[in-house]
Amino acid sequence: MSSFTIHDANTAPAQSKAILEGAQKSMGFVPNMFGVLAASPAALEAYTSLATLQDQKTDFSETERQVLFLSISAHNTCEYCVAAHSAISKGKKVDDSVVEAVRRGTQLADPKLEALRTFATTVVDKRGFPGDAALEAFRAAGYEDRHVLEVILAVAFKTISNFTNHVAGTPLDDAFQPVAWSAAAAV
Repeated sequence: MSSFTIHDANTAPAQSKAILEGAQKSMGFVPNMFGVLAASPAALEAYTSLATLQDQKTDFSETERQVLFLSISAHNTCEYCVAAHSAISKGKKVDDSVVEAVRRGTQLADPKLEALRTFATTVVDKRGFPGDAALEAFRAAGYEDRHVLEVILAVAFKTISNFTNHVAGTPLDDAFQPVAWSAAAAV
């Protein structure tokens, strides 16, 4: 059981309230992870700012972004984030077979998406030292230096949420329960 408070707009520090209210308005609820992050207005703003950058400024498609978020989160065994991004993927019309392959830890049928998944998990594994062979394979799949840096941005984004959920033991929201994921159940 988490000892972290899950804030809402009534209990959060003043600097977090607007973000929580925005989440309520756009999603219809305040995700528990946002409620945890709200204890630190800086952490909540960092997370939501990186989310906006991912959505609006990176060169990745929606499917590529969700492959990144799911792959990094599964690799970091963040059950909360894998479930959340599975639900988000469904809402964004990401192919179910792509989502399920990442959730199971199996190879993706699309070679470019598989190169993205592999490179992202290598960056996490190697703590930012993927090595020349991994960089060459990523580029050979059609990605450029810009994409290497945007993978690193995705790792930073997901590190905030993955580690927050690990430390806080964030309970899964009802909205994400239908796509709950267990690291132990993955291949």
